[in-house]
Parts: sequence; structure tokens; C-alpha cells
Amino acid sequence: MTNEKIDLIRARVKAAEDRQKSYADKRRRPIEFQVGDYVLLKVSPWKGIIRFRKRGKLGPRYIGPFKILARVGNVAYHLELSSMLDGIHNTFHVSQLRKCLTDETAFVPLDDIELDEGLNYVERPITIKDVKVKNLRNNVVRQVSVQWQHRKGSELTWEAEDEMWKHYPSLFGM
Repeated sequence: MTNEKIDLIRARVKAAEDRQKSYADKRRRPIEFQVGDYVLLKVSPWKGIIRFRKRGKLGPRYIGPFKILARVGNVAYHLELSSMLDGIHNTFHVSQLRKCLTDETAFVPLDDIELDEGLNYVERPITIKDVKVKNLRNNVVRQVSVQWQHRKGSELTWEAEDEMWKHYPSLFGM
């Protein structure tokens, strides 16, 4: 009796695994590049801290294009990086790359973006433009309108004043 239950459980787990694998295989596509292709490199937004757990909607997600110099194994590629990215290793996993479909003249200039060694770009606040008080149910929250350095589109966001004091006291003349 116990062996039958164990066999039934194994069969159900196997069926669930097969079902999940079929779902994943429908979305999965093999990504391959040829030597000489141009690709975009993924970067992630970072503001010195994981600030308020949000990301700028119009921030750059990819930089480049970069030329592929060689293939390393099945899923990695050597890229020809510019001199500004000297501190970064030039081998990347295929998940960090996107095929560049435009010509080589249409690219995000690296001069405008400051990258750290983890390929994160840094947004720094420039000035505080406005202050407002928001009344919530049981407390009052002071907010400041902050102009950011590398934000595309709308450069102003409303942030909590105490968080800005904590991380950027120089904005308040301190």
C-alpha cells in the first residue's frame, strides 16, 4: 500500500515537471551570435543605494553597440569594449546581450553614463526644485522634488525628504 502511494506521488511530480518544462520550452529560444556581429550590453540602474526600490522608466537598459570578437563555449562571447570600460572583463553571458539591429551610428554614448565595475550606472541628484507636505492618515510626510543627473525624459521625481537627507545631505546645504 505504501509503495503504491509513493509511486503515485512520483508519477504526479513527474507530470508536473513535464508540464512546467513544456511551458518553459515554448518561451525559450536559442540565442546565438556570429563573430563580427554587433550587440548591445545590458546595464542596470543603480543610485548608490537601492533607493526606494524603483527604477527610472526611461533609463538606459543597454549600451553599445559592441563588436563580438570571439565565442567562448556555448553561451559566452568576448566583446570589443571601448577604453572607457577598461576595468570590466570583456566576456559576457548571452543573457546580458541583445542583437543590435540598427546601424553602428545609432548608439548610447558612454560619455553620458557613469558605470561602476558591476555595470551599474549611477544617477546622482543635482538640486532640489520644490518641497511639499503630504498628509497621510496618521502622519505627515515631507517630499522634495529632485532633479537627477542622468535621467532621460522627466528629470524631476518626488522623493521623501528624510531619505534624501540621509543619503544626500549636501543637497540641503550641509
